Amino acid sequence: MKRRRFLASALAAGAACATRGGTGRAFRHAACNGTWEGWAFADVCRDAREAGYGALEIAPATVASARPEELARAMRAEGLACAGFHALLAGTELHATTPDRARRERTWEALRRLADRCREAGGRFLVFGSGKQRGAVDGSTREDATSRLVEGLAGLSGRGVEVLIEPLKAPFSDVVNTLDEAADVVRRVGRPDVASMIDCRHATGEASDPAALVRRHAAILRHVHVNEADGRRPGTGRFPFGPLLGALRGIGYEGWLSLEVFDFSEGGPRIARESIAYLERF
Repeated sequence: MKRRRFLASALAAGAACATRGGTGRAFRHAACNGTWEGWAFADVCRDAREAGYGALEIAPATVASARPEELARAMRAEGLACAGFHALLAGTELHATTPDRARRERTWEALRRLADRCREAGGRFLVFGSGKQRGAVDGSTREDATSRLVEGLAGLSGRGVEVLIEPLKAPFSDVVNTLDEAADVVRRVGRPDVASMIDCRHATGEASDPAALVRRHAAILRHVHVNEADGRRPGTGRFPFGPLLGALRGIGYEGWLSLEVFDFSEGGPRIARESIAYLERF
């Protein structure tokens, strides 16, 4: 059994080395655990490792009953890292920029607890998307909501994980739609552990092409979500992954290429394997 696991790990590692990063080393592949919709977490870890992934990015709501140390143990058992948490506020009534101070404070307290849980599970960052829970509501302007977001992010820093504001194209959110806007938020917060990332799906709503965005915002890019414009796995659409990976190579990017899909109809094992196989073509 140990020999089979060793051989499977070696084959997976060899496959991952085909997609090269800026230093000549392989780009590192991660996947969101929700890719394996409905699977037990330990089974997700096993299949992710067998498919060639080095880390999982966790949606907290999918593992709500598990303690951080349990998650960390399950990942370590398969040789996986915890990249971080995402989908932080999905499905909740919380709201980060509402003018209702009590509700807003409950939201940021929940995010602080998530930051602690992420750190205890071995994660390095929180990806703050959650467009419905950060948009302008109840008479607020975009400027009002963005100012409250800046204030909240400043209070969320300093907990041992990086906080990455994710640009979301309309209509997913009306607050921080572009990497330029994310860069402005990062500048206003002014904390070294608050940065940004690029999601391929949402980058299709930008005025600049994704490769240009990578080069322009290299200083704040800590993470990459790989997917198509419609949320399916890489290779099912026309996203320009070749130029994107070339730009990431050019800036010496050493973070994760993290698979995040929203169409699970093909099943997790196929999505996971065909995504890596497609990205390796570049």
